[in-house]
Amino acid sequence: MNTKIILLTSMIAASIGFTGCDSSEKKPDNAQPAAANSQPVQPVPVPAASVPVFFDDFSYADLAGFYNNGWKVRTETGHPGIKGATWSAEGLSFHPDIIGAENGAIRMSSVTGGTGENTRHTQFCHARKYREGTYAARVFFRDEPGYGPDGDEVIQTFYAISPLKAPMDKNYSETDFEYLPNGGWGENTVPAMWTTSWDTFQLEPWTKVNEYTRTAGSYAGWHTLVLTVADNKVIYYVDGQLFSEHTSAVFPEDFMSINFNLWFMPKGADGSQGPVDSPELREYQEDIDWVFFREGIALSTAEVEALVAGYRTNKVAYLDEVKEQNPPLPSPCGL
Repeated sequence: MNTKIILLTSMIAASIGFTGCDSSEKKPDNAQPAAANSQPVQPVPVPAASVPVFFDDFSYADLAGFYNNGWKVRTETGHPGIKGATWSAEGLSFHPDIIGAENGAIRMSSVTGGTGENTRHTQFCHARKYREGTYAARVFFRDEPGYGPDGDEVIQTFYAISPLKAPMDKNYSETDFEYLPNGGWGENTVPAMWTTSWDTFQLEPWTKVNEYTRTAGSYAGWHTLVLTVADNKVIYYVDGQLFSEHTSAVFPEDFMSINFNLWFMPKGADGSQGPVDSPELREYQEDIDWVFFREGIALSTAEVEALVAGYRTNKVAYLDEVKEQNPPLPSPCGL
């Protein structure tokens, strides 16, 4: 590890104490955690400065630097989303002057006219080498399209996932933040944040084994999303507040890639109404300021934000210390 980064991380750890998932991260009154969420969050030991970290400030000038740092863009058609839709890098752009993002941000833009022929979804992912630890991202969600009619059941995300090797694959792993500004998953029209931890699923016939939490209300604007995968629990935080806790039954069993995607629900998907009845094109956007992962350690939101602030102070735009598996695991960027 770079000596400068070791020193920086050690100084930040000393200044904020690294007491783990801070007890000040309380559940909001309107959160609806799973029934098993009664166990208090336990503090964790002080992490060593050498614990591997992945960080990206998304301060790129173009796609070339983005690809050089290990990111991939989905081009594979298929699930999820509107059947026949394309997935491509056309929806990705970099913006150095976005308000609220210190060093700029990456933007996903997806468009639809209601059919597969005029729909373009957007997804990008990093290497499949992440499992236990702390995942975090600062994300800007929107409630309305940039242009065109409103009302499509659109999903704006930050998640980690492994490939589904076969229907009902027992080693399948997925942990999701999903913001649905126009409803969906059978909860129509009302905006809501969902967190879902998956054990497995199959497409035909549709069968799912997961735990989820839904909290209604608008989440438009900037939000810091933190997910800890540790101590046989999956815990989600939004802006430092405990959002949900899921059990060992859905604890990730395989290494996952880090992903963001922006896609439109098809009609009938788990009770969804799908796109609005209009051929007029409309575009939805999601911005990502930064993304972070720390291996093997459950950190609080305050601890993550302190580390990110330290990297920025020291002009660290990208850091990847998380080792690939041997041999490296395939990361198809297709789910």
